[in-house]
Amino acid sequence: GQTREHALLAFTLGVRQLIVAVNKMDTTKWSEDRFNEIVKETSTFIKKVGYNPKAVAFVPISGWHGDNMLEESANMPWYKGW
Repeated sequence: GQTREHALLAFTLGVRQLIVAVNKMDTTKWSEDRFNEIVKETSTFIKKVGYNPKAVAFVPISGWHGDNMLEESANMPWYKGW
């Protein structure tokens, strides 16, 4: 989908550093397991594009609630940063 297209476009345009914001964590009740599933799935296709997944920051956020947008969120104490 759109995420894959954006990753390919960014790589093609020469963007070598990537941050992936995993949004809508509020809809999963801040689930660490769901976040890890998304990281695994996304890592697979960004690697195919040409990125090194270990060098990509994955950040769980909630745009609606502002969690992890400007400061660390109490709703995701399991997230210790990149």
